[in-house]
Amino acid sequence: MKSRRARATAWLNDCIGIPHLLAERPRFLEGIERLSDMAAVLPKPRSIDDGALRQINSRVQVDDLDRDRLADPEQALAYVESRAPGRDLILLDVGGYFAPALEHLHTHFSGRLLGVVEDTENGHQRYAALDKVPVPVFSVARSPLKDPEDYLVGQSVVFSTEALVRRRDDILNGRPACVIGYGKLGRSIAEMLHAKHVGVTVYDIDPIRRVQALSQGYRTAGTLSEALGDAGIIMCATGNHALREDDFTRVPNGAYIASVTSSDDELELTALTGLYTRTPVNDQITRYARTGHYFYLLADGDAVNFLHGASVGTFILLVQAEILAALGLLAGGRHDPGMWEVPPEVRQSIAATWLTYFHGVS
Repeated sequence: MKSRRARATAWLNDCIGIPHLLAERPRFLEGIERLSDMAAVLPKPRSIDDGALRQINSRVQVDDLDRDRLADPEQALAYVESRAPGRDLILLDVGGYFAPALEHLHTHFSGRLLGVVEDTENGHQRYAALDKVPVPVFSVARSPLKDPEDYLVGQSVVFSTEALVRRRDDILNGRPACVIGYGKLGRSIAEMLHAKHVGVTVYDIDPIRRVQALSQGYRTAGTLSEALGDAGIIMCATGNHALREDDFTRVPNGAYIASVTSSDDELELTALTGLYTRTPVNDQITRYARTGHYFYLLADGDAVNFLHGASVGTFILLVQAEILAALGLLAGGRHDPGMWEVPPEVRQSIAATWLTYFHGVS
């Protein structure tokens, strides 16, 4: 294990983080290191920039991310003990990786688990669904400061999907689109597709969201089967298995499937093993086929926008600043167990500072 910052200058708490290790992310991790001693980072494997990895690897312990290992209470505990034994610890999560083992970590960790900061909606749902949230969990997933990022991520997902489709000398136009999930990302995706004159059908398990989609001019479907219909483009934006084994059989022949998040979160691809033959079309498009049926999967089912950097410009700094604020609040150790959000006045201060710095207005 790499040597850590000398304890003479160490912070009062350690931090283990799961980041998207994109090109600009080392600056964010430097910000974390001003508030906490980084015990380790576990980068999301499909979003690692080689240059960023080299920078981080030179000063912080970098470990492989394995959802199954972290979901197992004993293995998760052994890992945390190997990185921050006896310390006050904060977990920075992107997708609820620590949620299944959280109670066990809280009870048996040799140090003190101060809490968790969660960045994503699917991670928020995983923590909120626990029978008992044993430590404070600060979620930025539903923060208004995250709205710009979510909107721009949706735009980038459509950009990358179109880029991949064009690599097969194909285009989006003329292919009806099905958007599964009408949260903030799904709405942005639907809007961008509509702007490109692509017909959009929206499916969401929540009837309220289907009503919202109707009010904004999209077709909706009462069932996923109906939504898939004659779709030529299927955009999965639920974070919770948009397509399961039986759903794939209803995907129209020749359709392209794209995801906004990790394949293990969005698509039940393991169920297709032995049922479909996988044939690479190129390095980012795979043809799944069996007798009488075939479709194309983009980017192995992972977030397509990471293929083109997933950049949202300086707007990402709004979310990162809120994560740092949540980290600071947890370090104070004055919050009861449960789900928490950063106070509105802190968010307003972040937004005002960002406006002043980047646009000269407050």
